[in-house]
This record gives sequence, C-alpha cells and structure tokens, in this order.
Amino acid sequence: MLPLVDFARAQGGTPTEGAEYVKLSPPVAVTPPPGKVEVVEFFTYACPHCFEFEPTLEAWRKQPSPDVYFHRVPVPFLFNYEYFQPIYYTLEAMGLVEAMQLKVFNAVHLEHQRLDKPEDIAAFMKKNGIDPVKFMSIFNSFSVRVKVQQVKHLIEMYQIDQVPMLAVQGRFITSPGHAKGGAQALQVVDYLTQRIKSGR
Repeated sequence: MLPLVDFARAQGGTPTEGAEYVKLSPPVAVTPPPGKVEVVEFFTYACPHCFEFEPTLEAWRKQPSPDVYFHRVPVPFLFNYEYFQPIYYTLEAMGLVEAMQLKVFNAVHLEHQRLDKPEDIAAFMKKNGIDPVKFMSIFNSFSVRVKVQQVKHLIEMYQIDQVPMLAVQGRFITSPGHAKGGAQALQVVDYLTQRIKSGR
C-alpha cells in the first residue's frame, strides 16, 4: 500500500473526488470480513483495457494488504459475456482464478480464441491441465447461473457502464481512466482504503 505522502509526491497532491475517483450515491451496502475494506474489480475477458490492466493488478495483489478484501465481478456486457461470466465463476468455484485469469485473457487477446462454444472452452481447459468434464459440470451448474444473475443487480447498484472499474467499500469508484493509469488507479484504491480505515 502506497503511503499518502508518497501518493502526494507522485501525483502532486492527494486524489480528488470527481477527478481521480467518484463517490457513489447512494452507497452500496457491503459485508467484507471484519476489519477489511472491500475492493471489487469489475471486468470482462472481452475488454482490451482489462487485459492491459491485469498485470498491474496482479502485481498489486501480490503485495497483499491486511486491510483489503479483494474480489472480481465479470460484467454482462461486451462480446461473449454469456460464456465469459460463467467461465470466471467456474474458475472461482474450482479455486483456479489465480492460475488461469491471465491465461484466459491471453487466449482471447493474444491467441484470438473466442471461447464461445462449450467444446472450445472444454478443450482450452484440458490444454491447461483442468479436468474438462468437471469444469463443464460446474460451468452449467445452478450455483453458477445464480451468480451470473446476481451480477445484473450489482451492476445497477454500482452504476457500472464501462470496465475496468474498481469499487472501494461500496462508497467510491475509480479506474485507470479516472486516475490516468492502472498503477495510479491502484494508488487511489490504497488512498481510499486508508481513508475508510481512519473513519473518514
């Protein structure tokens, strides 16, 4: 986590509401683990900006903060979201997001795989050492369908219309676009996390 003084030195001042971040109105009720601040990334595998942001996000996540509870939400827009959303939630259910997130992005953006047919998804997972039968069973499960349906409500509450976006404690939104870069957006997240932890 970047200390506030370091952010100020790097950016010429602390982040500004309405510029580097916006305040959600009304705020979204969240229930992170005790003592944690919830940070949510809204993304889709279809988004080239999400693909570009992923390595920066992963580097940030490899320096875990004891203050942050992080998770992702795959959005229901841009091409092939009907398959990309359940792909993500199946990987999450199998505990494979860390191993596969960048591989899926690379398949879509570097290898130009559409992953829009069940047989292509199964083949991709098998190629990466994942049991395709087990994967597709979870992919088609009721629990994954429920998670996909729940996203629609989240998108409305968070007022998400583009990606990648980062929400902090249901109160603030920032993004590489707001902050003029991926690393800067994560510095804003760190700033907002500290602000929330300090009761402001």
